[in-house]
Amino acid sequence: MIPTLDIMDTPIIGVFATCTEDFALVPCGTRASAKDFIADNLHVRVLEVIMSQSSVIGSMIRGNSSGFIVPRGSQIEGLKGIDLPVSSLPDKLNAVGNIVLANDSAALVHPELSDHSIDIIARTLKVDVHRGTIAGLKTVGMAGTVTNKGLLVNPKATAQELAFLEEIFELPVDVGTTNFGTPMVGSGLLANSKGYVAGSKTTGYELGRIEGALGFITKE
Repeated sequence: MIPTLDIMDTPIIGVFATCTEDFALVPCGTRASAKDFIADNLHVRVLEVIMSQSSVIGSMIRGNSSGFIVPRGSQIEGLKGIDLPVSSLPDKLNAVGNIVLANDSAALVHPELSDHSIDIIARTLKVDVHRGTIAGLKTVGMAGTVTNKGLLVNPKATAQELAFLEEIFELPVDVGTTNFGTPMVGSGLLANSKGYVAGSKTTGYELGRIEGALGFITKE
């Protein structure tokens, strides 16, 4: 089965959902078939989340195996049963999923995040946190996707950015796209070390790049 789908009738699944090694968070009203598909491919528990009347869960929340980061002042339902810390950032930059790229060992964040926010991220996610860009973009959470096995990032990322990503995550980095050429790969991809799902418009070539970058096939 080709691991592609829509969430909320759109292929930009990373805007609407986010995942860790153990959980996937999706907006309330996500079809049961989509939730089952995510659970089967990522081997996670899927939770429907209601957040301040917003359905763009992937743009607003970032987590890993140690906890979740959410925007300041957000009212969230659906995370109480996970037994992990949930911390809010004080900054005005509050689309957390857009501005934080994290796995279980490191995080790259928007270069203008405050020291206070970086400290909260480091303590909640239990990772080393670094400021930076991908392809010159500050919205690093959508410009890339990282798991505990690899990274896939915007194809316009510079050599210096790629080297920095390899250094801080200590993982191989590759470039690619989703959804028939979309360079903001985080907007069209959910992945952990156990599997992935991509937006429905993602091509076979793009799927191959994803699988190679994230360690699901051996590169030649």
